[in-house]
Amino acid sequence: MGRKKRVYVVLSVLLALSSCDTDDEVDPFLAILEENEQFGGGQGTIFDEGENAFGQLPDILLSRNREFVTGNSFFRRNWVTEPASTSDLDGLGPLFNARSCGACHFKDGRGAPPLTPNEEPLALLFRLSKPGQIEWEQLPDDIYGGQLNPNSIFGIEAEGSVSIDYVEQPGSYPDGTRFSLRKPIVSFDLNYGPLHPSTSIGPRIAPHIIGQGLLEAISEDDILSLADEFDSDGDGISGKPNYVWDLVNKKESIGRFGWKANQPNVRQQVASAFAGDIGITSSLFPDDPCGEDQDACNDALYDNDIDLTEGILDRVTFYSQALGVPRRRDWDEPQVLQGKSLFTQANCSACHTPKFVTGSFSDIPEYSNQTIRPYTDLLLHDMGPGLADNAPDNRASGSEWKTPPLWGLGMVRVVNNHTNFLHDGRARNFEEAILWHGGEAETSKQDFMSLELKEREAIIAFLESL
Repeated sequence: MGRKKRVYVVLSVLLALSSCDTDDEVDPFLAILEENEQFGGGQGTIFDEGENAFGQLPDILLSRNREFVTGNSFFRRNWVTEPASTSDLDGLGPLFNARSCGACHFKDGRGAPPLTPNEEPLALLFRLSKPGQIEWEQLPDDIYGGQLNPNSIFGIEAEGSVSIDYVEQPGSYPDGTRFSLRKPIVSFDLNYGPLHPSTSIGPRIAPHIIGQGLLEAISEDDILSLADEFDSDGDGISGKPNYVWDLVNKKESIGRFGWKANQPNVRQQVASAFAGDIGITSSLFPDDPCGEDQDACNDALYDNDIDLTEGILDRVTFYSQALGVPRRRDWDEPQVLQGKSLFTQANCSACHTPKFVTGSFSDIPEYSNQTIRPYTDLLLHDMGPGLADNAPDNRASGSEWKTPPLWGLGMVRVVNNHTNFLHDGRARNFEEAILWHGGEAETSKQDFMSLELKEREAIIAFLESL
């Protein structure tokens, strides 16, 4: 905030208080409004507050609208079995989770977990991995590979089905207010035999994909400046980067995307999703998802050519990079400003870093040197046993997660008609998401729980404004 002028809105808060009952009072000294903080994406901010808010191209990029629209069409279209007359859109499977990117990222937003045990978890997938022979090496399951595929093309048996049920875990605040958290219980009905005894299972809900190009534009130096792997400053926060192999640039790089920061850039994230989720091979991921013992799957492969052309990969990558960030709502309301200050006082901002200035970004030069407010440090943090999936991912342990960006989360209800959060969608609202925090975030959670009801409501109002 050093270069940005702070505007103190004590007067406006006091005027608001003058028309409120005593029970609705907000401490005016807590209400601090920063200049332009409503524009979370800088010039990558968009102003749509409707159900299509996550799928918009910012005005600054309108000269590339055709490229954006083309990428959008490939993002949403269903892939088909090869060979087909639509040769650029064939190659589905033989095993897959979904037929299109948009099936999981509906309207470029967040997926939701199943409502009942019998519902197919379309936007919730399950990563599979087992320990390798060297440090930080994870190998795919011997039979099912790196991801369970519950769907398949005609004539091929899918890998199995998933059923999710929940157990309620009741609790209460110090003031006596009660709550209940739901813990997911996952069971599998597998068609090719059991998983390897050492295989770990990692559930992953599809996140909203706004602002990815802006996150990619943050310099590595700025991310590393926030890392403190061994908690040398003693504040209880020990964020660390995940280092992953960059297939595009052929070097080890900081991971930025995925729930455990296992992808270094948007292009590789897109290509990985095509391969793992749809069974579409590319120059980056040329292998189909058939396991060695899945004979019918291997026999169904039409040819050894890659499915995804470089042109389509280019367009979908640009589309995913370019999506703008919706402007915040109610950012200057007294309750929201109080919640913002309480969020900082509880040290939530130690991981959910409010602000960055992007570096030079050749893919989208317009996204260079932008002041953005994603509320993430893109680092890994230990979130404790309650959220652990015990599935390491590169240098991320089974209890470590990348700090997810908070921008746009207040629009999930509007765009996707739900408020399910966290990596597997277990939290039914912001409050439950906070209460699941542990590990490095345990103290912040306890601080939240110790607040009065109206103060907790102020933090929720702040999160809903993002």
